[in-house]
Amino acid sequence: MKKEKMTVPARIKPGDTIGIVAPAGPFDRDTFSRGIRAIEDMGFNIFVPPEIFEKNRYLAGSDKHRVKYVNQLFADNSIDAIICARGGYGSMRILPLLDYDTLKTNPKVFVGFSDITILLSVLSTRCNLVTFHGPVITSLADASEVTKLSLYHNLASGSNLEINLSGGRTIKSGVAAGEVCGGNLTMLCHLVGTPFAPDFENKILFLEDRGEAPYRIDRMLVHMELAGCFNGISGIILGAFEECGSIEDIIKIIEELSEKYPVPILAGLDAGHGSHNLTLPLGIDATLDADRHSLVYHQAATVG
Repeated sequence: MKKEKMTVPARIKPGDTIGIVAPAGPFDRDTFSRGIRAIEDMGFNIFVPPEIFEKNRYLAGSDKHRVKYVNQLFADNSIDAIICARGGYGSMRILPLLDYDTLKTNPKVFVGFSDITILLSVLSTRCNLVTFHGPVITSLADASEVTKLSLYHNLASGSNLEINLSGGRTIKSGVAAGEVCGGNLTMLCHLVGTPFAPDFENKILFLEDRGEAPYRIDRMLVHMELAGCFNGISGIILGAFEECGSIEDIIKIIEELSEKYPVPILAGLDAGHGSHNLTLPLGIDATLDADRHSLVYHQAATVG
């Protein structure tokens, strides 16, 4: 079956309105407010749902409460883009409650990372929407200028993204092209075996994580390998593995995986839970050059 073409969202510009949703964990109000100011400083207007600060144990309100605003803000024509308030945990719980028809017919910029990887992946597989792996509001509170500039460039610029990794490390030599996908390893692993399982065939897979010991990284990759997730993959690019033990241990695990897949693998991308979190469009074709340490997108991630 021929894959349906990905839908590229409309470009946003200063003066447009960004809506905030909280599909996962609760958050500190002061940190949230500082993150909002970072977005306002870019020239965007902000819409914050009045009930976004609800808390239900480790969740930002009930499942029905959290999903309501995701569905509503996609359907609301006055909202030009959506950024998630925080990761944490909870995105998986709302998957059966999402209005996929509404999301698919109202494409717009959608940004998040960490637990939000769940939604980025499912918006791709279920709705064929291009999304953005990038900072959430709470992480923008203390984000580097590099992180903030990358977010703005991806959402408001019409140029093709080109990333050259100054600290890149070739794990397996080669060049490959394909649609960029992925995000947080733990979240992607948890989708395996569900009706929302990710599809990596003919794609460049980006992976990052935080707070997972090397043996857990190994276990998740082995689990995904046994499930056939890496069959037909085009390439792999690794972001930050923050607080995951020795980076050499992580590299060794990936090297062992690479023995089974003849694809280029590059480490050292400043994306994920590290000091910088470059925004990555997901669902756009790019070329990965593991020898030149580059990821070059073939088109802009927004239109207009």
